[in-house]
Amino acid sequence: MTTPPVRPTTQIQTVVDLDPRVARALRSELAEVADRAVLTIIDEVPSYAGALSGRMGEVIRNAVQLALGGFLTLATRPDSSAPKAPAIEGAYQLGRGEARSGRTVEALLAAYRVGARVAWRDMGDAAVGAGIEPGQLARFAELVFAYIDELSAASVAGHTDELESSGRVRQRNLDRLARALLSGAPADAVNAAAERADWEPRDALTAVVLPESQVSHALTALDPRTLQPTDEVPGLPEGHASLLVPTAASATARRTMLRALRGTDAVVGPTVPWLEAAGSHRRTLRCVALGLEGLVDSDEHLAALVLGADAEARADLRARVLAPLADLRPSTAEKLTDTLRSWLLHHGRRDAVAEELFVHAQTVRYRVGQLREIYGDRLEDPAFVLDATLALA
Repeated sequence: MTTPPVRPTTQIQTVVDLDPRVARALRSELAEVADRAVLTIIDEVPSYAGALSGRMGEVIRNAVQLALGGFLTLATRPDSSAPKAPAIEGAYQLGRGEARSGRTVEALLAAYRVGARVAWRDMGDAAVGAGIEPGQLARFAELVFAYIDELSAASVAGHTDELESSGRVRQRNLDRLARALLSGAPADAVNAAAERADWEPRDALTAVVLPESQVSHALTALDPRTLQPTDEVPGLPEGHASLLVPTAASATARRTMLRALRGTDAVVGPTVPWLEAAGSHRRTLRCVALGLEGLVDSDEHLAALVLGADAEARADLRARVLAPLADLRPSTAEKLTDTLRSWLLHHGRRDAVAEELFVHAQTVRYRVGQLREIYGDRLEDPAFVLDATLALA
């Protein structure tokens, strides 16, 4: 026999017993407060973008209106025994529906926080305008937030029950899909994994690596179809997580994603066709190894990634380029190395080299003369210039 899901029990004890005049004023504002709460949630919680359209939009609207109606019924009773079951059940079913829609519990709780803020602001203003007494206003505020806490607990319970009853299989399939993408499995195998997971791909995916402590924040702001491998990911630093974020293959979409990740220490890989996600992940891990801080866009560090691709080869190239300076005194060799690097990067502009090295232009002329004596015609050889630029960059 199947055990029924456990609903959270109601614990609200605060009694407000609103004045009928205040209650009428609040009830007249109910529909507008509900609409403003829904619109603000959609505007401030990225996972709910576009949620007004379709059946789920109606479910959200109805859940908000039912919750506010139940609250007013509770607030106008002279005791705490007002029935709350319809609102609690509505919140519970909303949580189950959100789990089926693929939205995370973090997004759901963020929606409750935003909705509570809007509801308290608007209903508080209406109550004050209707002449609510100060003591009653304080109890009213207490009841608002206790009621929201109870509804959010019911929604979390519904979300959890839905994942436990039907989400485990899908999560396993999503994990298999993530592993197939990260391992660069053949296209037919990846497509089959996506179909089993009921996961519809976008044009492209972007790999993201960030500290585990920041994953919840990121998932709230990113596309709800973002994949998070739960198994161990080879090469991933300890305490970090990997995400595969669906996005459009456009500069605008990438900027939007980067804005969503502000405030995190995420390293964002290149946006690639979704079947090539393994390449984005590999580059992201190489960018992590650079040791950069804050939000890092790998597209802004391509030169550093190229130069760091084979550290031993670069060290050998540097040794070969600087071999003619090996017999000089270390201090002289160091000065000439700095001058050669600056001279190459500034295309021989003496004043720019002098400014960078904090020396007189005549000193630059003297050192470049030394370099010409040592290197001869090689300073004009494009192949040598390329080697030296890469070695000293």
